[in-house]
Amino acid sequence: MDVRAQVASVFHLDKCIGCHTCSIACKNVWTDRAGVEYAWWNNVETKPGTGYPTLWEDQEKYAGGWEVHSGQLRLRATGKVRGLTNIFLNPHLPTIDDYYEPWTYRYQDLFTAPAGDDQPTARPVSALTGKPVDIEAGPNWDDDLGGSPIYAANDPNLAALSEEERNQVFQLQRLVFFYLPRICNHCLNPACVAACPSGALHKRGEDGIVLVNQDQCRGWRFCVSACPYKKVYYNWSTGKAEKCIYCYPRQETGYAPACFHSCVGRIRYVGALLYDAEALVAAAAASEPDLVSAYRSIILDPFSPEVIKGAKDNDIPARWLAAAQASPVYKLVKQWELALPLHIEFRTLPTLFYVPPLLPALAEWDERGCRIKAGGALNTLNTIEQMRMPLAYLAGLFAAGNQEIVARALDKLLAVRAYKRAQTVGDIENAEAERHLAKAGCSPAEAEAIYELTAIATFSQRHAVPPIQRELPIEDYSDPHVYRGEAGLGHRRQPRREF
Repeated sequence: MDVRAQVASVFHLDKCIGCHTCSIACKNVWTDRAGVEYAWWNNVETKPGTGYPTLWEDQEKYAGGWEVHSGQLRLRATGKVRGLTNIFLNPHLPTIDDYYEPWTYRYQDLFTAPAGDDQPTARPVSALTGKPVDIEAGPNWDDDLGGSPIYAANDPNLAALSEEERNQVFQLQRLVFFYLPRICNHCLNPACVAACPSGALHKRGEDGIVLVNQDQCRGWRFCVSACPYKKVYYNWSTGKAEKCIYCYPRQETGYAPACFHSCVGRIRYVGALLYDAEALVAAAAASEPDLVSAYRSIILDPFSPEVIKGAKDNDIPARWLAAAQASPVYKLVKQWELALPLHIEFRTLPTLFYVPPLLPALAEWDERGCRIKAGGALNTLNTIEQMRMPLAYLAGLFAAGNQEIVARALDKLLAVRAYKRAQTVGDIENAEAERHLAKAGCSPAEAEAIYELTAIATFSQRHAVPPIQRELPIEDYSDPHVYRGEAGLGHRRQPRREF
């Protein structure tokens, strides 16, 4: 067993309100400059939808991630021979039209326009060329299904649905959408790192954050094509690749990343995970229906004496062990099995997980007016089969098509909702709610813990990562119990200018 530590996160999709505060916080801190006007390290998409860049999930087009070939993992986009043939013309790179042409407005025209009968306007101009532009797309162009059916109907995940299910999604009375915030996944098996010919991308040993060394980057852009989530961007001004850095300067001093800190819906959880690096490749190469289970199997129990010993043997500090034991990510991903990875079939083993949405309940009209559609096990809430979004769609997003894994997570979430509804609203019998809990494999104590973490958790409960480095003079004046550079962490010299 080779125990490693990793910073990981969970996004609770039922709590995301699509306000884009996270995107703006990240944009203002990291990409508000020339060369990356089009780049959003954090973006929020609407599903169903084509996303940003357009159709990023279609690996027939972009060839990102890994595939299993003759029992071995290999990159889809490149290799020793394919990389050489594509080095000057990469057919899998997204173009600026796949993202969008960034624009601004000639605000000065509002003040300098000559007197006239018409109200002056600020004409949109390209942020790249400065010329007038017709706005045709943006990073959240399909927000709230605004572009449907042009955008929503072209969602690649709809291909897994039957014709009847596909039609139901776009019926007016069943119309539904949900928000999907995305950042770099800082994967355990990152394709971008493997594809970089200059070795500029690397995964930090102390926390697993994937970074680009700007001094080594030569702008080959193989990392852009290899990342199946399209979370590596090319800075056209500097000629270098850039990506989300998980706000590591903030984390090194004990603060949450900017997007986590600013989240209005409090959907974001960040914590430490321990995993077995020896089993990583086998997990990534598992058959598609077994990928989620194989991934969960390499996440280690931080309370196990064997794991604790392995962590100490690898010089993982005691504070990181404590953080792993208090990690909300471990609870949601491994202990309760509620959070799932996005497109695990890309085989990069992402460390950003999502709690799938239950979505609004279906309703019907009767003589008393509109009420929740009955007929479920609780006769008040919908069953999983009655959800507005077909289970096959969610399974395609979060479980490589394995509907059973997604159904178990949703059923437990529904059982907890019914259990708390029985306590607070009283329209469900306690005995009925407890039977649903038992069927979902959840005890009342676990239901209370899930409710506390997902509904009323404090900031400290949602953010459980110790300061990663304490090389600042402020440590002399900080809490004496704060980690101060135990062996194996905190004194590794990091490459400069990392983005």
